[in-house]
Amino acid sequence: MPASPSGPVTSRTRSWWGWGYTDAHPDDAECVALGALLPGTPGRPLPVPRVADLSIGRPGVTPPTALAHLVTTDPGVRAAHAMGKAYRDVIRALRGRPGRIPDLVARPTDDREVADLLDWAGGRGVAVIPFGGGSSVVGGVEYRGDAHRAVLSLDLTSMDRVLEVDTVSRSARIQSGALGPVLEAQLRPHGLTLRHFPQSFEFSTLGGWLATRAGGHYATGRTHIDDFVQSLSVVTPAGPGTSWRLPASGAGPSPDRLFLGSEGALGIITEAWMRLQERPHHKASASVAFADFQQALEAVRAIARSDLSPANCRLLDPGEALLSGASHDGSSVLVLGFESATSPVDDRLASALDLALAHGGRGAPGGRGGLGGTPAADGGAPADTAVSAWRSAFLRMPYLRDGLARMGAVVETFETAATWDRVPSLIDAVRTEVSSVASKATGHPATVNCRLTHVYPDGAAPYFTVAVAGRPGDEVRIWDDIKAAASEVLHRYRATITHHHAVGRDHRPGYDLQRPDPFALALRAAKDALDPHRILNPGVLID
Repeated sequence: MPASPSGPVTSRTRSWWGWGYTDAHPDDAECVALGALLPGTPGRPLPVPRVADLSIGRPGVTPPTALAHLVTTDPGVRAAHAMGKAYRDVIRALRGRPGRIPDLVARPTDDREVADLLDWAGGRGVAVIPFGGGSSVVGGVEYRGDAHRAVLSLDLTSMDRVLEVDTVSRSARIQSGALGPVLEAQLRPHGLTLRHFPQSFEFSTLGGWLATRAGGHYATGRTHIDDFVQSLSVVTPAGPGTSWRLPASGAGPSPDRLFLGSEGALGIITEAWMRLQERPHHKASASVAFADFQQALEAVRAIARSDLSPANCRLLDPGEALLSGASHDGSSVLVLGFESATSPVDDRLASALDLALAHGGRGAPGGRGGLGGTPAADGGAPADTAVSAWRSAFLRMPYLRDGLARMGAVVETFETAATWDRVPSLIDAVRTEVSSVASKATGHPATVNCRLTHVYPDGAAPYFTVAVAGRPGDEVRIWDDIKAAASEVLHRYRATITHHHAVGRDHRPGYDLQRPDPFALALRAAKDALDPHRILNPGVLID
């Protein structure tokens, strides 16, 4: 059956250089207040950068008449497509050095137009960088180098329709350029949801989630976008292809797996059939405090191994809890949340709390509430104070990072995953070694905080935040040193270079060490076969 034709429309202005909306950025006074938290930051913030101050050259190539209506050379649009939203990107924009700005930005509306743009680019030696919401934090949507005569940013957000909803099979055919809110608005009239809510939900697309194997907000069970894929449609320079729509298959290597996580290096994902779920009606959440972080880890491991399947199971270390306002007494805080479309979840929450308390946790269950600020549908009270504080801080944190960047601070985040036997020592090593490198590089004390974002029966995904006052004009080099130190620790502990942020260009060294050599050989062969002119997102995954 057909879906509703469009999603929500907002008149708010997206920032070309930083996270999210311009009206949500910290003002100068808030930036100064943030800087006061890090010893060594200057007393005044860097000015908000202007496109007019950038040196943007004339395009190095002209599209053919048949494609000209899809393409713009507007300087503001080009600047907004030059980079993602990593700290490295933000500070370069603030310093007026955003890197290679694309010559053209194209917005195709269907598969045929995507194919035509790829055909033209391949014949002219033009690099094509796929672009969705532009929220990449790993250098995944920028061009580095000079091997191509020009760069085309392929913006897919005009392909944003839910084309078909199958309520019998509970799935939908969705164009890849649909931003999170646009997608969910079109599913809502059917009482269905994709239930994939990364922190970048407002500013990322289905295609971006698929191409990066994104992880969602939910801490257990199906959280990676891979779990929701029935079928993919992909346009490559060698031709288009669509996998069969199936609940499962054992017929050889999965064709979908070739493109999931390929980051636009092998083809452009244009549509997908996605598994949906009924919208939840029953929700409950609570927090538990721990005086000992190691006991908190044991509590989380016990909950992950149970059959309770919490939607949220976030463990915040004392620094992270303080930063979010969830705790002010040096405690670690575990945030728990449950939801269901069919039955109350209070008993599951109570069982999880019993496990937490048995491992040294303390505190009352608090009230019942929904994740993401949604009131509980079963009439419960709002979630407890710690849960509410964490939720607000979670959504606000990227904006605060940009405020700190304006104060010359170096703020890096990275995430990983490892088996439970290595998680405690991995966290300790990252805290010790990365903070040492950051302090030596800047001459200022560094803060390294940790939280667990996703948990599994056999392991967990620690997420680290590094903050330190930088040196004016030297922030990118310091960021690179911190990234290199963190990657070395992850490799030593055989922890993945990324759990859900993708590889991009920033994680390439770690990814090259992690993947087996025969797989790298097969990946290069696939690149040669599908992208013979080597125009698709050069430098991502393979050279």
